[in-house]
Amino acid sequence: MQMGFFDVERRYASLSELGDPLERLNDTVDWEIFRPDLKRIDQKVRKSAAGCKPTCRVLMFKLLILQRLYGLSDERLEYQVRDRLSFMRFLKLDLEEKVPDARTVWAFREALKTHQLAEVLFERLNRTLAGMGIQMKSGQIIDASFVSAPVQRNTREENAVIKEGAVPLEWGKTPNKLAHKDVDARWTKKGGRSYYGYKNHVNMDREMKLVAAQACTDASVHDSQMLEAVLRRPEAGGEGVWADSAYRSEAREQRLAEGGHRSQIHERAYRDAPLGDEQRARNTAKSRVRARVEHVFGQMENGMGGMFLRSVGLARAKVGVALMNLAYNLRRIEWLIRSKAFPFTRVTAPVRGAA
Repeated sequence: MQMGFFDVERRYASLSELGDPLERLNDTVDWEIFRPDLKRIDQKVRKSAAGCKPTCRVLMFKLLILQRLYGLSDERLEYQVRDRLSFMRFLKLDLEEKVPDARTVWAFREALKTHQLAEVLFERLNRTLAGMGIQMKSGQIIDASFVSAPVQRNTREENAVIKEGAVPLEWGKTPNKLAHKDVDARWTKKGGRSYYGYKNHVNMDREMKLVAAQACTDASVHDSQMLEAVLRRPEAGGEGVWADSAYRSEAREQRLAEGGHRSQIHERAYRDAPLGDEQRARNTAKSRVRARVEHVFGQMENGMGGMFLRSVGLARAKVGVALMNLAYNLRRIEWLIRSKAFPFTRVTAPVRGAA
């Protein structure tokens, strides 16, 4: 039985009554703030008016946000948009309108990679917040988490070649096989467990629990190697810097002090030099703050379908990780607005010429 206009409206009304999170997200974010950056994809001049026009870039961007919020593959995303009224309303699509298919979603994500726009879009949201008076400078909590990728079934000889930064000769003879082989992801171990893929390195604002800076590496890169990459200046992110003991070294403590930061990095024990009672007490106090970053990763893992990638290669992993952090920030901002932590009800670009 075909649904009529009033049937759809009644269904939408019931979704609103139940508290549709996507409707709340639409109400609190002006997606047009991202359009200037997304326009870079179409900077190439069209030779003629023939052929299909590009799908609205903001619509495609919102599709990728949906994908990261719910941990969907391209194919499942296409199906869910066709099937779920809440997704259709979020995208502002009518029932009779064409839904972008899985290949279009893939191509758009590739465009973000080609134009290096994922990190730009992440920064756009944070800059917009700064322009509205939200300064993430209450302190910097730095940590990293594994982001799994499809495991590669390679031989030991092939893995040895990959670790040397090369590509096995046989792969080069078969382009289709090479396209499905990830030569950037790495294995590593932590706590007796093996992990394969990449790492999401974040700098989180202490009070708002928003990701203020981020970076992506392969899984073998030690967390401490990326502290400077995500560290913000004291005047931008606050003087306090929290991190676990893996980030601590005498040289780093000195650099942080010289840069105007106040280190709250956990103290670490050494062989024949265990921590004293005062050091353990200081670490306990620091843990009460540092543990807040686990809430961020926990939300990504349990509330957003998991921290994983379906892509191949570091360039695509950077896109996926940046979109993951951006999607988390959008959801967190909606909650902060709903909790009246911000002095506004909608994130929007400032009006030009306004005082």
